[in-house]
Amino acid sequence: MNRRFVTPLAVLIPLLGLAGIATNTKAPYVALGPGPTFDTLGEADGKPVVQIDGVEPDATSGQLRMTTVGVNDQLTLAQALTVWISDRYALAPRETVYPPDVSKDDVRAADQEMFTQSERSAELAALHHLDMPVTVRVAQVGDDAPATGVFREGDQIVAVAGEQVTTAGSVQRAVGAVAPGTELDVQVRRDGVDEAVQVTVASRPGDPDKGYLGITTEEVPEVPFTVTFNLADIGGPSAGLMFSLAVVDKLSPGPLNGGLAVAGTGTIDSDGKVGPIGGITHKLEGAVEDGATVFLVPADNCAEALTDVPDGLQLIRVETLAGAIDALAAVTAGGDAPTCG
Repeated sequence: MNRRFVTPLAVLIPLLGLAGIATNTKAPYVALGPGPTFDTLGEADGKPVVQIDGVEPDATSGQLRMTTVGVNDQLTLAQALTVWISDRYALAPRETVYPPDVSKDDVRAADQEMFTQSERSAELAALHHLDMPVTVRVAQVGDDAPATGVFREGDQIVAVAGEQVTTAGSVQRAVGAVAPGTELDVQVRRDGVDEAVQVTVASRPGDPDKGYLGITTEEVPEVPFTVTFNLADIGGPSAGLMFSLAVVDKLSPGPLNGGLAVAGTGTIDSDGKVGPIGGITHKLEGAVEDGATVFLVPADNCAEALTDVPDGLQLIRVETLAGAIDALAAVTAGGDAPTCG
């Protein structure tokens, strides 16, 4: 396996001379390595990782493991030297994880907020994939915006320029496609009654060629069950894909993974688009150590993943939730699936 380090050797050379004597001196680095993995079809601390109440979940088999990167902070110079020699961990400048002008608590809070957002997006992506009802509503109308006085908080957006919209992203894309200065027809459902409203589109801040209304939208599931994610002390957005797959697996007949031990990573939005993450090689190693034989890799992480592929692990390239599900179906049927190679 290739050694993975991001610190220039010229910076590490001084550590080689100091490590033997400066065992209590803190190094300006963190160690990155394989973190724990969690089966999103299983349990953690006695609770289902993905819990569905209100309907009987479908039986599942195999594993759908989300993966993490372990971060070890407060290294001494001697420990940093040990990490650099190791094939298991990589050194990174501490400020890349903990910026000097941000407290450690603030970093953790931001990571937790991203994790919570990934849970919401994962649920919505799964519900959209399963064609379950989700409404798009106006959560907030900006001050002095084109939408001011036209839209109300709570309005359900049904269609934009005659095209049905089902996600917050589809609303943004539909409005963005309209030239600024153009009057736009929007169908809303207000107090249970459909209404047609017109609004003159302005230029989007930071992207003046695209249309802008000045509203914040939210997606609200209209389903007779609730989805709860029961993992604590995890941060960041990269669990989205594996959470979404678990929701789909529990709400649809038959196992998605054919009983295989599948791991993966990737952000997800409510449209089901899978995005790249950090630390992919560490996640591959952690997955293999926990028994995975298949790994779902965001397409934009494939090049990095191929630099250090553990033996016995099949890398499947994914771009969308639907693509990941189709790829798993192909793998379990013995067919071809898109790979990173």
